[in-house]
Amino acid sequence: MNEKLIRLAERRKRLVARAAAQRMALAQSIGPWRLPLARVDQGLAALRYVRNHPAWIAGGVLLAAWRLGRTGKWLQLGWVAWQMRHKLRGR
Repeated sequence: MNEKLIRLAERRKRLVARAAAQRMALAQSIGPWRLPLARVDQGLAALRYVRNHPAWIAGGVLLAAWRLGRTGKWLQLGWVAWQMRHKLRGR
């Protein structure tokens, strides 16, 4: 029984060392992807914000339309965007 415990302890030690080596290899291989993945994450967070706060976006569009003086064009664009959003959200 004691010999079996010794073998198990040795196997565990080898497996722990192997897992540590695999973690290091994974960390090194994913290193170049950290910045692009962080940017994708930020973009997704921005999209979630836009989806959860459509009134802010509509207000921003109206403010931009008012400031630029092209109200008709911007309102039409905003109306089309609003309709598309509702159609896509309905899925």
